[in-house]
Amino acid sequence: MNIDFLADPAEEVAPKLLGSVLTCMTPEGTVSIAITETEAYSGEADPASHAYRGRTARNATMFGPAGHLYVYRSHGLHWCANVVTGTDGIASGVLIRAGRVIEGEDLARKRRREGVESARLARGPGNLGQALGITAEHNGADLLTGTSVMLSEGEPVPAALIRVGPRVGVSRAHDWQHRFYLAGDPTVSAYRLSPRAEPPAGP
Repeated sequence: MNIDFLADPAEEVAPKLLGSVLTCMTPEGTVSIAITETEAYSGEADPASHAYRGRTARNATMFGPAGHLYVYRSHGLHWCANVVTGTDGIASGVLIRAGRVIEGEDLARKRRREGVESARLARGPGNLGQALGITAEHNGADLLTGTSVMLSEGEPVPAALIRVGPRVGVSRAHDWQHRFYLAGDPTVSAYRLSPRAEPPAGP
């Protein structure tokens, strides 16, 4: 995969990432997942984005360059993985919401818990980060050099299988059609509207 693939706005890159492979290499071993669900966040133009109010120490990675990993902690519990996209200096990123483990399933299950069915190992962004072994140390990692976390091309996904819908669990701009996923895939997370969701803005 090259930088040109990721140089477009997040909402254009997000569907193209379906079928791509995200790999994390740790001393414990290697886990790879084929991406089945993504969500686009458009930086300072997007009320649901971490970068909506501008650059901070926490979100600086989102401002580029493209091809790096932005990692944040959700609800103080789970590390979530985002692919930085777009133009250097303009915040833009794609949250990897779900995937199918294609390498290192035993290690992924050990990190999650025994008895978790295969389809649920990386179902949801927190579970995906846990299965891969993503931590704060991976924030800013170059996904194209592959020294610790690597993004690579996978099997092509037919356009007929791609579905589009509103984002999951966000309270602002929740109705934006920026979630992309594979139809009928059991690894895709369930849609839920945040109980704090704000009404869509009027005309």
